[in-house]
Amino acid sequence: MSTPLPSDATALARQLLSDPQATFAQIREAALAGQLDAQLLLAQLYIEGKGVARDEHAALLWYETAANNGSALAMNMLGRCHELGQGCAPDATLAAVWYRNAAEAGLDWGMYNHANLLATGRGVPQDRPRALALYTQAAHMGHAKSMNLLARHLEDGLETGRDPQAALDWYRRSAEAGDFRGQANYASILLQDGRIDEALHWLRLALAHGSPAFMTHIVPELAASPHPRVRGLVTHLAS
Repeated sequence: MSTPLPSDATALARQLLSDPQATFAQIREAALAGQLDAQLLLAQLYIEGKGVARDEHAALLWYETAANNGSALAMNMLGRCHELGQGCAPDATLAAVWYRNAAEAGLDWGMYNHANLLATGRGVPQDRPRALALYTQAAHMGHAKSMNLLARHLEDGLETGRDPQAALDWYRRSAEAGDFRGQANYASILLQDGRIDEALHWLRLALAHGSPAFMTHIVPELAASPHPRVRGLVTHLAS
């Protein structure tokens, strides 16, 4: 019989820090014994190289095991592996299959990722109305990135009627839920309304957590802003 894993995520994280190799062995034992949570966690350890050498192929196999055992989170991660080519050759069609499975299992991340493929026609025929439906469903479940994309659709009238007030509300909700793109987009509307102090607050948060690709895009925009205090954010970044 395998040793039970700590039920508290914080305790398990501490255990991984204090003795990563022994903790990895314990998790692997539980995964081999059929514990679904352990199978998912083992895949994550392989993909991150914690307690074991990084091994994307092994991660793929354990995500596949957990997905076939019913884990929606594993289905989504298996889709991500196929999309990015982690442990396998990139395959957008297989990615779409697993993202769809995760979405149909009720996972907001699966809805978001499947919607991204539908919106762009990668691995599936392009279906923007279906993508919007999935973004909307995930947004109502509290998925911050989907909130931002739903807001973008409402702001620009993409596959739906333009609704600036609803767009503002969804950008705000996305910003409050922690999405850096939602924070930047919400700040942009606040700037247009002359609400400079509020906009600066959200821009600072977006700059603190934005991805490298996002930073490459937003920093020149802020540097060209007509608002001196907004341009000052870029000066602060450079200092």
